[in-house]
Amino acid sequence: MKHRTKIAALGVALLLAGGAAAGTTAASAAGEPREAAALTGTAKLYRSAGDDITFTFDAHLAAGDTADPTAATGTFSFSHYRGDWGAWAKAEVDCLVTGGKVAIVSGVITDSDLPGAEGKRVGVTVHDLGRHDRLGYSWAMTGSPAQTPKDLPKCVSSAPFEKVRKGTGDFTVVPWQPRL
Repeated sequence: MKHRTKIAALGVALLLAGGAAAGTTAASAAGEPREAAALTGTAKLYRSAGDDITFTFDAHLAAGDTADPTAATGTFSFSHYRGDWGAWAKAEVDCLVTGGKVAIVSGVITDSDLPGAEGKRVGVTVHDLGRHDRLGYSWAMTGSPAQTPKDLPKCVSSAPFEKVRKGTGDFTVVPWQPRL
């Protein structure tokens, strides 16, 4: 009986010590607010003709900027190649709005090998559906980011009509939770 009491006491002590350590970890994690919104990841779009189209996102809205999606920071890039034809572009994020598993990010193209694209604002919409992510972009109707109207507002894009190629989508959307 004495042996069982010692084992029980040791077990209780270990549980209490483990709970205290977990409480400390949870408190430090709880002390730091999560970012207000985010869109990260890379995927290739599906095209039956075999086009190589890739989108990569690293966009964040800090916890302190919850009320201002235009304070988002980061970059996103995209490329589209088919045979000898194609181009790439990189944009600096100027707005990020997310809701549930959908994100709209916009930015101004800062570097590209597509003539006329630099300085243009473009927007992209992502629907984070796990293995079946979808994507849309503001130049869907114009055909090219270089043909985007100069006055395109921040955080404007199209519905996510494109399918992501199977096995490539790893987008992650952190939902925005503004204080209303």
